[in-house]
Amino acid sequence: MRFLGLDIRRTTAEQPEQRATATQSMSPEDFYAAIGMGWSTAAGDVPVTIDGALGVPAVWAAVNFIAGTLAGLPIHLYKRVGESRKKVSDSGLSKLLHDAANDEQSSFEFRKWLFEQALTGGRGLAFIERNAAGEPLNFWPLEPSKVTIRRENGRKFYDYRAGSGRALVTYAANEVIDIPFMLKADGIGHRGPIMANKGVMALAIAANDFATKFFLNGGVPPFAVTGNFQTGGAMNRAGDDLQDAVRKAAKERRQALVMPAGLDIKSIGVDAEKTQLLELKRFLVEEVARIYSLPPTFLQDLSHGTFSNTEQQDLHFTKHTLKRWVEAFEQELNLKLFGRQNKKYFVEMSMDGLLRGDFKARMEGYATAIQHGVLMPNEARQMENRPDDPAGNTLLVQGAMVPIAQAGKGAAPPVPTNGDAGNGT
Repeated sequence: MRFLGLDIRRTTAEQPEQRATATQSMSPEDFYAAIGMGWSTAAGDVPVTIDGALGVPAVWAAVNFIAGTLAGLPIHLYKRVGESRKKVSDSGLSKLLHDAANDEQSSFEFRKWLFEQALTGGRGLAFIERNAAGEPLNFWPLEPSKVTIRRENGRKFYDYRAGSGRALVTYAANEVIDIPFMLKADGIGHRGPIMANKGVMALAIAANDFATKFFLNGGVPPFAVTGNFQTGGAMNRAGDDLQDAVRKAAKERRQALVMPAGLDIKSIGVDAEKTQLLELKRFLVEEVARIYSLPPTFLQDLSHGTFSNTEQQDLHFTKHTLKRWVEAFEQELNLKLFGRQNKKYFVEMSMDGLLRGDFKARMEGYATAIQHGVLMPNEARQMENRPDDPAGNTLLVQGAMVPIAQAGKGAAPPVPTNGDAGNGT
């Protein structure tokens, strides 16, 4: 398979193709009627594609925001040590997860791409290239439109054809990272947010197109020209001349439009104010926010935002939107990289990364955790990418804390150390 000019060769098989197979006084139906479209045939009249939907600013913002946030979260490999765990940072897999997914993509770029596919077409797919010992070497993106997913004897397989004339390659399920937006009942097919909500997307695209045409026409709504035309050609020329005159007047910021004797203009259709275009576009932002389970503030809609509820919406995003994608990605990686029987290693994304831009909150959080014996100083230093301190591998607690029974009775008895525990001193 050739990806971006690089020939990728499998060591256990050969490579794949994917074809998985606010209250408004004007309703959406009224808007379609105003611009000459029938609501019942909206999907057919307005072609809905992924690229077309991404031309809607709210959709563009939603996809970029969620995918970029997920890609920016720190991801680490851990090893279980008894009841505890230890971060593994010197292995090939840890570097694959944290630094670079392959020779051409950083970890951030790869993960952003993967989630962008899931948030648009409905599925993100990547092939896990392994060496002869079964150790992961690279993660290679698989173009979703070139993959066919099927079941054979109860097992899932991914058929991939890189391009015309290329050999069909079949992957087993454990060779592919698969992040679907929503699976169908058969567990094979999927539903993407754009095509599953094509009515809303068609409305959003139509609203954008209408606004563009309206302002290109100098803010003049559709009009008809009436007059004493002798021939059809004269009528067409008069229409073309007047349309050019309107655009020229708009370009030159002229406030007057000279009309030839005998011609008259009558407006047809509805102007932007009467169509409530601004209200409609704000409503569409809310619709897109619903589709992607995003608080509207993250799509730059602050019409109902306040200082307090914006902070709560931030919490809502972390708990109810981001966490489920993090869980899905972590569990997919753990299953495909280590298998069901693995009890030694696991991958985890740190949600603490969301506080990376808030220095004050981070420092207060670290201080609280250290003072209460939750984190050792060196653990907090590692989160800030600072070197360990020789005296930082000890759990600490505030010295002023005493048992309740000793409150008001003087100093608490000393806490025995490990060396004192067995000799009564």
